[in-house]
Order: sequence, then structure tokens, then C-alpha cells
Amino acid sequence: MFVLSVGKIPFIHVGNQVVSELGPIVQFTKAKGHSLSDSLDDVQRAEMKAYMELVYNMLLTSELFVQWCDDATAGEISRPRYSSPYSWPLGNILAYQKQWEVRRKMNAIGWGGKTLEQVYEDVNQCCQALSQRLGTQPYFFNKQATELDALVFGHLFTILTTRLTSTELAERVKSYSNLLSFCRRIEQTYFEDKKLMKD
Repeated sequence: MFVLSVGKIPFIHVGNQVVSELGPIVQFTKAKGHSLSDSLDDVQRAEMKAYMELVYNMLLTSELFVQWCDDATAGEISRPRYSSPYSWPLGNILAYQKQWEVRRKMNAIGWGGKTLEQVYEDVNQCCQALSQRLGTQPYFFNKQATELDALVFGHLFTILTTRLTSTELAERVKSYSNLLSFCRRIEQTYFEDKKLMKD
């Protein structure tokens, strides 16, 4: 079993190197001569970066909020899931520490006082912007996947498939049929041997 010492995902393991998080992975693969966004012009690259920031600021933050700031979800799902690889009491200590870190981050960015409904509405607005940008295209830019497609798929897939105490977060995403089709397309194209999403 391979354990990632830095605790960050996504990650790739190439030879004896481990590279984690999307930005460093993109830089690593680019240094090896592979880039998903080579065909984009400067304006498209700037637009791609803006949408990536939107995803980081809205979807990632919303996922963390729902998992760790909603008491029911944190108590029933997130803390038990997070503590499961560790023996007692270490697992409980680490899970509460993670919850405290996330809540501290939420307070620092001004999300500490938000309600779940406000977070769901933020996700809805983010999905609306992504849905409008995607339109009827197979990918966000041209007919080829870019780093934005990978990032959006990762977060939408997580929202759609992670068990929570409420399905409201997933329902907000499901209301955008083109985003659902996008996720299925990515799944079928790049994960053909594995059925990740339920129909």
C-alpha cells in the first residue's frame, strides 16, 4: 500500500517521485513535455485560470464547509471517515484537529457565519457559470480536455459521489444537465474500465 506522506490529493507517483496537488502536477508534466493547454491562446489561458480560481474558491471551499462545518455531516461521516486509518484515540484527535483547521480557515475567509443554504447557493452560482461556459461543447476549451476540465471533473465527481447526510449539494450539481453529461463523458473517455458514477 502506498501512503502519501504530504496528505494532498490529487497526486501522481512516477518512479521514485511523488508530486501532489494539481498545480505542481501540471508543472511536472509540462517539464516532461506534456501540456493539456498548449493549444490555448493567451486570452483562453487567462480565462482558464479565472475559472480554475472560481472552482478552488467556490467548489473546494463548499465541499470542505459541508463536510466539516455542518455538525451532522462532520459527526456522522467526516470525522469517522477521516479517523478510520488510525487507532483510537489518535484517529479521534486527528479528526477533531482537521475539523478545527477547516473551521479556522472558514472563519479566516469570511465563511464562518454562512449557512448551509448560502453555501448551496454559492455552489449553484458556480455551476451556473461553469454550465454557461461549457455550453454544448464536449470540453471547456476547444474539443480537447485541459487542466480546467480535470479540475472541474474532480470536484463535480466528488460532490456527486461522496456520501453526505444530505443530497442537497449533489442535487444542485445535478440540475445542470450539461455538467452531468460532461462528467459522464470524462468518466467514459478516461476511466473506461471503471464505472465511477451511478446512472
